[in-house]
Amino acid sequence: MSLRDRLTGRIPDDDRATLSDRFDIIGDIAVLSLPPGLACDGRIIASAVMEQYHGVRTVLNKISQITGDHRTARYDLLAGTSTIAHYREYGFSYEMDIKSVFFTPRLASERNRVTGLVREGEDLLVPFCGAGPFAIPAAAKGARVLCVEKNPEACRWLTRNIRLNHVEPRVTLVNGDAFDPGSYPARKFDRAIVPTPYGMDSILDLIIPKVRPGGMIHLYTFRKKHQIQPLIDEFHGKGLDTIFFRGCGHVAPCVSRWVFDLEISGEK
Repeated sequence: MSLRDRLTGRIPDDDRATLSDRFDIIGDIAVLSLPPGLACDGRIIASAVMEQYHGVRTVLNKISQITGDHRTARYDLLAGTSTIAHYREYGFSYEMDIKSVFFTPRLASERNRVTGLVREGEDLLVPFCGAGPFAIPAAAKGARVLCVEKNPEACRWLTRNIRLNHVEPRVTLVNGDAFDPGSYPARKFDRAIVPTPYGMDSILDLIIPKVRPGGMIHLYTFRKKHQIQPLIDEFHGKGLDTIFFRGCGHVAPCVSRWVFDLEISGEK
């Protein structure tokens, strides 16, 4: 039974018609984005969500877009008492406070794909690492991972998740700005996984010199479909060969998140 169907007779039909059946579940927390007119029905909707998903203990309504250096949004608490999520993804455990750390479960399969390419013994760089969903599986495969994250709350939860998943010896965390060259050591890396925040694509020019020739950069960015081929041409001009690319879900009308697997073809 869909959420809309479950709410038949519990909220007005006009309200049900504007309600989306799609929302994020992060462990034991459901995150809705209710249209403004549905705010008064929020607690009824939250109750229906918890009936449908028995593992959900908290329901949040996202009331702002993700903004700021820490990439966080504002939420109304519709049900439950805690915004700390307990989440499992492909065998790994994560804890984080949804209101203070950026996280999307929609990249789960993509994170599994790209970390599956990591080989034991690699030196891996992960700027914008958040609570660790790229870094921790890579470290578990035997990579040496350097994480760079500006948000001190995300760093706190990443430290917790490193211990939780028993990868302490293989992860180094820098609480710093990914755009600050001082956040990085002088050595080169075999691979970089770069989950770029919206509008920060210039990070690529800083990352390229930090990856050895023949190494890989997995770049996430936001584009319209017609912009993809010009972007691939731009990568080529920077000395990057596009090995693979695909869309990873829509984020706005005509705009998707894309991943590009880029090989460093030589020194620039």
